[in-house]
Amino acid sequence: MLRLLFWIVVIFAAIWLWRKFKAPAASNQSNRAPREQDAPPMVRCAHCGVHLPRDRALSVQQQWYCSQAHLEQGPGASDR
Repeated sequence: MLRLLFWIVVIFAAIWLWRKFKAPAASNQSNRAPREQDAPPMVRCAHCGVHLPRDRALSVQQQWYCSQAHLEQGPGASDR
């Protein structure tokens, strides 16, 4: 019985140590936030106010739109 308890403790200690030393390497990669330089520039739709990446937006006279329908409808209400 004493041998069994000894081996259970040894196995749990090995698992605990393995997780302890493995966790910092894994957490460093998952906690890295993307740099602001890597994010695409965002623009605001002149009609509905939705923000979207500039490369997906439609532009007319320095105004950005999220879709062709909003581009055709023009700017939205000015109280937004």
